Amino acid sequence: MAMIDRLARIAAHDAHTAGLKPVQWEALRFLARANRFSRTPGALTAYLGATKGTVSQTLIALERAGYIDKSTDTADRRTVRLALTAAGRERLTRDGTEPMERALGSLNEADRRALTNGAAALLRARIAIDGGRPFGICRDCRHFAHDAGGLGQHFCRLLKVPLAEADTGKICIEQEAA
Repeated sequence: MAMIDRLARIAAHDAHTAGLKPVQWEALRFLARANRFSRTPGALTAYLGATKGTVSQTLIALERAGYIDKSTDTADRRTVRLALTAAGRERLTRDGTEPMERALGSLNEADRRALTNGAAALLRARIAIDGGRPFGICRDCRHFAHDAGGLGQHFCRLLKVPLAEADTGKICIEQEAA
């Protein structure tokens, strides 16, 4: 546990040195990797395992900085949609994760694979303790219908909506392992 804590502190330090708070970086990263159904304050709150207040303040700061836009969903006026702006996408190109990524890249393939698999298992186990949702990649979901409407025309059986190819590789709050 001490090593995980130390790695977390180093990663948080790296994020601070790049000009944003760690939770702000995580929010930007989430919005870049999430599908259109998951780019909401509620999904971000669930993903981060944070409080609504923390996420609200994070989104206010990111919107003020010009990194995100908030809009009302046209189909459901109660839902707020989040999107990265061009400035937000540009900011992510200067993410504070480079030192940790270099360190990970310096490991041999077997150690890198073992660490990745072990960290993923630990994360799933920790999220399960709180009864949280693990999130996952759209195309790995039991609701995903590959080429349901023809070549490259995918479909989400849960939400009953067509999926663009770009959506299939994104993370989704509704994802359930196949």
